Amino acid sequence: MIDPNGTPYNRRSLTPSELEERIVTYGDPIHVNRIIDAYEMARSVHAGQVRNDDTPFFDHIARTVRIIMDELRVYDTDLITAAFLHDVLEDSQKITREVLEYNFGSYVAYVVETLTKDLAKAKIDPDNIDLQYVARLKKSSHDCILIKLAARLDNVRCISFNLKRNPMVYLSNTFDRYLPIAEASNNPRLHALSTMIRMEANTILG
Repeated sequence: MIDPNGTPYNRRSLTPSELEERIVTYGDPIHVNRIIDAYEMARSVHAGQVRNDDTPFFDHIARTVRIIMDELRVYDTDLITAAFLHDVLEDSQKITREVLEYNFGSYVAYVVETLTKDLAKAKIDPDNIDLQYVARLKKSSHDCILIKLAARLDNVRCISFNLKRNPMVYLSNTFDRYLPIAEASNNPRLHALSTMIRMEANTILG
């Protein structure tokens, strides 16, 4: 997947100026600095992290936000803020829920905490931890599910760049565990994400 500028999909990102332009034009300009702060915190936390396809981890975060804004046309301040921060508790020893709550409010902190996996336990028993995660997601707000599925969509789009060591297992878990949560809801944006993920997966499965 190549954009008009010739950039492969897995190397697309989002600059602060591009983000600000979107928020000022379509979102709530009063809160643009808050969203930029979340962007900068996420970029700092994920600095130096590289994915299996040799791209910066933060680019995945940025593309997840782009999916929410550009494809779902959602510009809610808390949702965008939480989307930028949804992996920071996993990847930082310094940032806590209390830090997030102080800087971004209790709802953003709740969403990020809900989307946080215990990575240490996941290394020992990944399947069981994922099932516990899915069970928690089923009881969460639609914003939590939307962010997770947007991130999942980005990962599916990156499978062709050798992102996943076992892509068939990733797709199977996506179909069996995550998409049913969206499809059982009455939220049209969750249904849209489910449809997009299935369409992307079909290009891989043939």
